[in-house]
Amino acid sequence: MATLKELVERSERIVFFGGAGVSTESGIPDFRSKDGLYNQKYSVPPEVMLSDTYFYSHTEDFYRFYRDKMLPLDAQPNAAHRKLVEWEQAGKLLAVVTQNIDGLHQKAGSRRVFELHGSIYRNYCLSCGKSYTAEYIKESKGVPRCSCGGLIKPDVVLYGEQLNDATVMGAIRAISNADLLIVAGTSLSVYPAASFLDYFRGEHLVLINRDATPLDGEAELCIHEKVGEVLSKL
Repeated sequence: MATLKELVERSERIVFFGGAGVSTESGIPDFRSKDGLYNQKYSVPPEVMLSDTYFYSHTEDFYRFYRDKMLPLDAQPNAAHRKLVEWEQAGKLLAVVTQNIDGLHQKAGSRRVFELHGSIYRNYCLSCGKSYTAEYIKESKGVPRCSCGGLIKPDVVLYGEQLNDATVMGAIRAISNADLLIVAGTSLSVYPAASFLDYFRGEHLVLINRDATPLDGEAELCIHEKVGEVLSKL
C-alpha cells in the first residue's frame, strides 16, 4: 500500500482500466470467477444469450435473461468508484476505461469515461433511432418496442459485435498518454479490450485483482485484493 500510495502521489496522468471486479463490491456479480455469471447453470450458456445472433433470433428469451441479470439499476458506486472521482477532481486522473456496462462510474461522478462495451442506460430503436431509458426496458414486457413499432436494442456490445470506433480511439489515446496505468478487477481475458494495454508507454503499471492475471509478471506492482478495499486505503 505504501508503494501504491507513492506512485499515485507522484503521478500526474493516471488512467484506470477496470473490469467486472470493480463492481462486485456494489453487489453486481462478475462473469468468470467461480461464483460468476458464466459459471451458473442455464439451459443456454450466458455467452450465447448475450450474442448478437441470439438477440435477433431469440429476442424475447434474450430480454428475459437481460432484465433478470443485466439491469442492476439499484446498485450504488463503491469506494473504488468514489476514489476515482477524487483523483479526477484533483486533476490527476486522465480517464477511466471500463469494460463494465453498469454506469456506476458516471453515477459516482466521473466525467471522462470510455465505456468499451456500452451502457445499459442507453437504448435505442433500430428503426427510427429514438432513445429509451433503462427503466423503460426493465419495466417492459416481452420484446420492448418503440412508439414507431421498431425493435429496441440496448446500446451494449454483444458477442459478435464490434466496439465503437470513437470509444476505442479515445481509450487508446488515454492509455498511451498515461504515466500510471492501474488495471483493476479484470482477468484480462476479454479481447480486444485486454489488448489495449499494449499501447501503454508510461513508467508504472499496477494490477489490482483478486486472482492472478496473465500480466502479473509485467507489472511493477500486483495486489491480489478487492479493488474497493485497496483504493479506500489511499
